[in-house]
Amino acid sequence: MTTLPTRIMGFEPLRGDGSALDALIEFYRAFNTRDLPGLAANWADGEAPSMDNPIGDIRRGWPAIAATYGKLFDGPASVRVSFHDFTSQGGNDWHLFVGREQGVCKTPESAIDLRIRTTRWFVRIDGVWRQLHHHGSIEEPTMLAAYQRMILGAPMEH
Repeated sequence: MTTLPTRIMGFEPLRGDGSALDALIEFYRAFNTRDLPGLAANWADGEAPSMDNPIGDIRRGWPAIAATYGKLFDGPASVRVSFHDFTSQGGNDWHLFVGREQGVCKTPESAIDLRIRTTRWFVRIDGVWRQLHHHGSIEEPTMLAAYQRMILGAPMEH
């Protein structure tokens, strides 16, 4: 059985075994360094991927997901997160990570701590692990509104 790290920030050494865990580490490395081409290499291409998160609502297809990351990376806020308290299960061509992200969102004017429930689903495409789905939820309404205000300028209306 492979021992999992207790926390992933994206700067851990890769195992180099072509595992879904390496793909997860590479995702956090790209996210935390605002590397959109790195995220593109991590996500599945085309219209199949989906993302539901606190600043993007539901996005379907890599182009829509990339636009959400682009809005975040080009905006005034800086977001850094680590993944922890997670489970890992999978098969030959799929892998699911379910856990929590913890981090901070900063603008020149303010900062908030983040706590996000997170699921990341990877599939093996042509021998390479690619992210197919992400779901993130902020359970605390005040934190969610503050985060959306920092990223989007105002809380999202539902």
